Amino acid sequence: MLEAVIVDDEIKALQSLSWELTNFSDEIKVDASFTDPFEALSYLETHTPDCLFLDIEMPTMDGFQFIQKLTNKNFPVVITTAYNQYAIKALKNEAIDYLLKPIDTDDLKETIVKIRRYNAKNYTAERLEKLLLNFNSNAKHKKITFNTDGKLVFLDSDEILYAESDGNYSTIFLADGHKIVLTKKLKEVNELLPADTFFRIHNSYIINLTKIKEFLKTDGYVILESNHKIPVSRQKKSDFLDML
Repeated sequence: MLEAVIVDDEIKALQSLSWELTNFSDEIKVDASFTDPFEALSYLETHTPDCLFLDIEMPTMDGFQFIQKLTNKNFPVVITTAYNQYAIKALKNEAIDYLLKPIDTDDLKETIVKIRRYNAKNYTAERLEKLLLNFNSNAKHKKITFNTDGKLVFLDSDEILYAESDGNYSTIFLADGHKIVLTKKLKEVNELLPADTFFRIHNSYIINLTKIKEFLKTDGYVILESNHKIPVSRQKKSDFLDML
């Protein structure tokens, strides 16, 4: 059975949708409902429903702002609104569907089918991801795994030249000239890389020690096999020389 959460500042609209959902009581139930979007956000930080029905027109925070503030987005969102001009914007904001108020039973039935299809697809993808990660962790030759852009990338250490920080993002530079952008800070990337092969040579850089071609001691730079020139920070210089 699907577990739903409803957020709507109008108590009558909230009650109406809850009542409509009772027509599908063998398929879906309302776990929680909120007229205050801030209370709903707090609840969703620790709860993951099968779907969220979200109103657009709310005085303290509209539905699109609500979606942007969600820290947990592991469930489908259905927009509920009395105005059909929000339809395109709703779908662009990661909603899987929208329902016009007053909500029609047939429309709601189609939405429940979409919710089931969405959850089944993501459940299969999640299981496959776990299988791949378990296989890699048990493999004799373990690869470095990066989760990026909706996919898992498995790399050998030898394929990575260096990583560069860009605030809350990091870029992995590969030996074949390609790049991988991660939504991780460099500190998090450093934890994924083997400590015997990679070294954080600077606050903004991690290098593959096996890819060093030259170390310019006076200038404080290393030259990689790819001819990339990477600075060595003064604080890291002593530890770097120990690694070499």
